[in-house]
Amino acid sequence: MARLRGSTGTQAERAVLVGVDITARSRSTRPGLSAARMAASRPEALVDQIRDDSPTASVPDSLSTSLDADESLAEFRELVASAGGIVAAELMQRRARPDPATLIGAGKVEEIAGVVASTEADLVLFDHDLTPTQLRNLEAALPCRVLDRTQLILDIFARHARTSEGQLQVELAQLEYMLPRLTGRGKSMSQLGGGIGTRGPGETQLETDRRKIQRRIDQVKTDLEAVRRVRKQQRQRRESTPVPTVALVGYTNAGKSTLFNRLTGAHVLQSSRMFATLDPKLRAIELPSRRKILLSDTVGFIRNLPHTLVTSFRATLEEVEQAEILLHVRDAASTYGEEQKSQVEKVLGELESLSKPRIEVLNKIDLLSDSEQQGLLTRSGGEVAVSAQTGEGIDTLLAAIDAALQSDPVIDAELEVPQSDGAALASIEAGMVVHQRSYEGNSVLLRVSGPTSLLGRLRKYRGREL
Repeated sequence: MARLRGSTGTQAERAVLVGVDITARSRSTRPGLSAARMAASRPEALVDQIRDDSPTASVPDSLSTSLDADESLAEFRELVASAGGIVAAELMQRRARPDPATLIGAGKVEEIAGVVASTEADLVLFDHDLTPTQLRNLEAALPCRVLDRTQLILDIFARHARTSEGQLQVELAQLEYMLPRLTGRGKSMSQLGGGIGTRGPGETQLETDRRKIQRRIDQVKTDLEAVRRVRKQQRQRRESTPVPTVALVGYTNAGKSTLFNRLTGAHVLQSSRMFATLDPKLRAIELPSRRKILLSDTVGFIRNLPHTLVTSFRATLEEVEQAEILLHVRDAASTYGEEQKSQVEKVLGELESLSKPRIEVLNKIDLLSDSEQQGLLTRSGGEVAVSAQTGEGIDTLLAAIDAALQSDPVIDAELEVPQSDGAALASIEAGMVVHQRSYEGNSVLLRVSGPTSLLGRLRKYRGREL
């Protein structure tokens, strides 16, 4: 898989970004200047919007999006920054239907070639998935490498994978993406030069490459299955003690890792870059009821997340499947929060976790004005407004988690414990909330709230439940 690095591995590559808006002409578009002329005058911030004169056509569901094309391009720009690339120019193509050969049309391809030449770009990045045929045709027509949205996301995942498990999952996704595109990789996959007598050996080499990739895919799947077995064993050991798991889910860069650090006191990597977290983190925290839970930080989701990534990261995302409660962390300051929410729910549906209890956590309220914050606080949708950066609203969030937990419920009870039983008194102090304490002879009389499991172990000291 191509990486957004120079030949030395230290210099970032310059990229031309191409946004693609496949939509009917019901929405007006404004004409733009020539892309080549704008690139020459303002190469670092080129935005080219054209009027498409093709007739109105229906748009396949797989190509439509409720996210505005310009906002989509802005998100794509963040992806490029996460991959270490420099944006040399940006273009937008609006069409009523995709071109089967190049996605964007022959005229736009020529325009992009001029922009690449004027900005000396190293590669062209499409904010859209390309078919093998489109990728092959674009690479033949443009004087640089071409990557689509999925390839860029895979590159970012490859950069941020630190553990052997994460690297295996990324490799599997890359191989599964690459396999059907071997014939479309242009010169990089050529084995022999053109001419008489070269067709047979070339096809034989191609089949050899396919078999090698397929064998490697089978091996990586075997290795990941071993990882899943280990995770299953770890979960079974955890389940032997009644400690429920709560998983953080949400759109990439919504602040999940920052919230994870705020709740747990951990110091996992928190970054404004997309997909900074790939490997799951698990930490124990204590709720106001003194119950312990395990909090899991997971990989962020994104619009049109490649299905190969969802499949490859199944071992990691099993933490989501096994969690009792999901904390859906949302960016309260985002201008397209509802679209992000629907994309997260789409992935949760693929994981068969959409029916799990969820708490909507509106993060980053410190970026809102006072009136906007007040509007959030007066909403009755059940959301919890917090700022992971400042700590505002964290106590409310912990109380909401406490109230939502169904396993090992908290009950009120009276206990009469001998003062000589220091172990029992210590466990009460550590795992329960003591509301009232008095002494009678050699006994301690307590009114407590605590988890059913702990009170069960102290049943011989229990009076009546309250």
